This record gives sequence, structure tokens and C-alpha cells, in this order.
Amino acid sequence: MHHEVLNPATGEIIETVQATTAEEVDAAVVRADRAQRGWAAAAPADRARLLRRFAAVVDEHIEELARLEVREAGHTIGNARWEAGNVRDLLDYAAGGVERLNGRQIPVAGGLDITFLEPLGVVGVIAPWNFPLPIAAWGAAPALAAGNAVLLKPAEATPLTALRLAALALEAGLPEHLLQVLPGAGDITGNALVEHPGVAKIVFTGSGRVGKQIMARCADLVKRVTLELGGKSPNIVFADSDLEAAVAAAPMSFLDNSGQDCCARTRILVQRTVHERFLELLAPAVQSVVVGDPSDEKTRMGPLISQRQLDRVRSYAPDGLPGIRGSAPEGPGFWFPPTVLTGLDAEAPAAREEIFGPVAVVLPFDDEADAVRLANATEYGLSGSIWTRDLGRAIRVSRAVRAGNLSVNSHSSVRYSTPFGGYRQSGLGRELGPDALTAFTETKNVYFSTEA
Repeated sequence: MHHEVLNPATGEIIETVQATTAEEVDAAVVRADRAQRGWAAAAPADRARLLRRFAAVVDEHIEELARLEVREAGHTIGNARWEAGNVRDLLDYAAGGVERLNGRQIPVAGGLDITFLEPLGVVGVIAPWNFPLPIAAWGAAPALAAGNAVLLKPAEATPLTALRLAALALEAGLPEHLLQVLPGAGDITGNALVEHPGVAKIVFTGSGRVGKQIMARCADLVKRVTLELGGKSPNIVFADSDLEAAVAAAPMSFLDNSGQDCCARTRILVQRTVHERFLELLAPAVQSVVVGDPSDEKTRMGPLISQRQLDRVRSYAPDGLPGIRGSAPEGPGFWFPPTVLTGLDAEAPAAREEIFGPVAVVLPFDDEADAVRLANATEYGLSGSIWTRDLGRAIRVSRAVRAGNLSVNSHSSVRYSTPFGGYRQSGLGRELGPDALTAFTETKNVYFSTEA
């Protein structure tokens, strides 16, 4: 069975890819298990050296990987270069942790107690279509660094960068079958990976619905799982903030990657006393965003990933709703204009549900308590931003908002060197940061008696 990969900017088929069957998943697990045993037995310095070589090879192919990401995912070329560079940087960072994956010596009576951090074995990484290249590496790099083998299942729409990444791993000298890519449908390839007893852990980024199904299936085998799911993140703007700076940063906080980002600040909460002024300044900022050919250096926003996603976004923001709208190309491709909805109730679906497109909602609030109430009025808790000049307020609101990643006077959410993950239905566990490798290990405790 094959599936087609489309260019989101044109709707044209750019490649067909062979889908992986359940039987082929089983064979891949056997190969991965064999490769993992040799990889885990290698000296830590050798594993680190090979991962650094992998990073260097990725660096040599940054432009190629970026152009591939533009073609299959519709990302702007600037974003795609950053994403390919993020893979390189994450591999380097993970390599630095190989020789620092330390156990502990714990004081006990009558002997010596030490712990070892041992690799899980074979890890399944199920990557999404919205950031196919970097998120694949978020799971694969620390898992490999911790001594595991990785089976990577990319999204059906975006398998090309994953396949190329695995080829570069072989070029860098990583053992054969240590990193395998298994393209295919979620209900066939994905299920086979999740339900396989030889896969020790699943790392999944995607929808809450599918994440819950994976978690339930993993429960039967008491299989480890990390889930990074949805978000409906707030952008809280207080009256005492630098309003011009908050407005200037607001458009790309929800338009980056065409809004197909779990961290997108799609609920803009503005203190009532500056609400009207904020909207006045926001309109030209949104309307000036250049939407078009993602390979053009001047483009700031590209297309949505598919017709299905375009139809979903349209259902939340039909023509006629009040707000601010930019422009987008007409004709072939999956295009939707930058859109800010105004005058909606806080309970409206567009204000509560994850749209996953270039649509934000502006809601007024009265005071700090009201801002926190609105920020937390969602089932999600992934990220958010707080704009204020008051340090005390920034600390209070940061502690009160139930989200895993917050920024003050900025919209930064993800760094390879800091932990990433969400509260509530935004997910389970953390990725990235200094503890990333330990999430792919088991702790073994050994006690040595010193009393003969």
C-alpha cells in the first residue's frame, strides 16, 4: 500500500511512499532490538562521538532538509531552516548527556547502595505533521543518547524529512537498524507499534483523542508513554505593559506555522482599559503579515497542511464574524487568511477549542484575578505569555496560570535545553531539557552489604 505526499502550497502530489504493514513493524522491532543491544554495550564516549557526527552531517544538509520541509509541510523557508538547525543542536545537546547519565550513591546502613540508569530498549516515536522534523528529533535524540533504539513513525502527510534523517544517521555511522522510519497509517502502522510487546515506550505528539487511545492501549502492557497533545494558550496583556511591543509580537504568536502549533497564543486576553487601543494597533500588524509561497524569503506565513484542515479552520471562522482579517492567496493550495475574531463570548467554541489554524480570539478582562480565571478556563495547559512591567504581577500570574511553559514579555515556548510539556489534557511527561535522557531509562537500585 502507498500513500501520497502533497505540497500544501499547490495541492500537487510530490511523492508516493510505501506504507509499513503490521508484519513489517514486527520485523523492524526484531532488528531494532538486536541493534540496541550492541549500541547500549558501546562505550559512552563512542555513542557520544557518533551522535556528534550525526549532528555534523545534519548540519551539512541543513538547506536540503529545510527545502524538503517546505515542500511537504508548507513551512516558510526561514522556519524550515531553523527547524533543521534545531535537529542539529538537539543531537549535539543530547550527545553531551551521554557521559553524564549518572546514577547515585545513597547512604545506607550496613553497606553501599548505588543506582544505575539503564536504557529501556526499543522506543517508538510517533511524530506529527505540524513540525515533522524537529519533533521527531525531540524523541529520537535523547532516546538514542540514553542507549535505546528508535522506531520513528512520521505522520502520513509528512514522511519525507524523517526518511532523509534516517539516511543521514547511517551516513554518520550510526549502527544499521538503530534508527528506523516506519511510514504508514496510524490505525495500522501506529497501532502495531503501540501494541507491540517489544516496544518499551511510546512518545506521541498529536491530538488529544489519539493520545488517549494510545495511553489506553499502552496500559495493557504497562508501557511507558510520553504525550504532547493540544493547547489553547493565552496571551495576557495588562494595561501596564509596553503595549506597542505586545501588539508587535502578537501576530506571529498565533500565525507562526499558519497557527498549526500547540503553543499558539490563540486567546489574546487584554485588560479592558486598553482593549480598544490594542485592537486599533493590532489590525495593521495582522494585515501586514505576508502570506504566500513558503519558499519565498519574504513570506511570513504559508498554507495549511491539507484540505481537511482548511475545512476545519473555516468552520470556526466563517465569513461574517466580526474581527480583523488579513489576506491569503487564492487558487490551488490550502490557504486561509490571518484572522482575529472579536466580540465573541468566552464560552464560544472558537474561544475554547483548539482550531489549529491562523485564528485568534481577543477577549477583555477586568483585573488580575479575572485574567487568571480566563487563562485557566480551558481543558488545556501547555503554554502562554504574560505582558506586564510589574515584576511582582509577572511572578504571581506565572504561578497562577496552569500551564507547563510560560513567557513574560515574549512568546518563547520551546528550547532544546529546557523542559517542555503541559498540564491537564495538554499531555503527560516532559521532553527536552537537562532531564530528557532520564525519561528513556529505568532506574536500577543495587545494594552491597559490607557486613561479612
